[in-house]
Amino acid sequence: MLLKLDLLEKIKAGEIDTVFRRWKRATVRAGGTLKTKVGVLSIDSMEPITVDEVTLPDVQRAGFASVEEFRRWLDTMKDGELCIIRLHWLGEAPAK
Repeated sequence: MLLKLDLLEKIKAGEIDTVFRRWKRATVRAGGTLKTKVGVLSIDSMEPITVDEVTLPDVQRAGFASVEEFRRWLDTMKDGELCIIRLHWLGEAPAK
């Protein structure tokens, strides 16, 4: 799962704990971790969700101001199953 640096910084700061992705095949799973440019993220949960099930609190936790803003962003994404992913910054990446 590729995440932009500004989003990663907000996750690390605790400002964002939710991301949405559309996948034909998921690349993360609940209980897993993801090594990123800002350290390691913990994937707390990942659930399929329909666009109609997405709530204002969900999109706000993902950094969107409104459901409408989220839907405009979603229209730019690839086709696939929509998933809501809860995550948090776990810590610095281990040294190689």
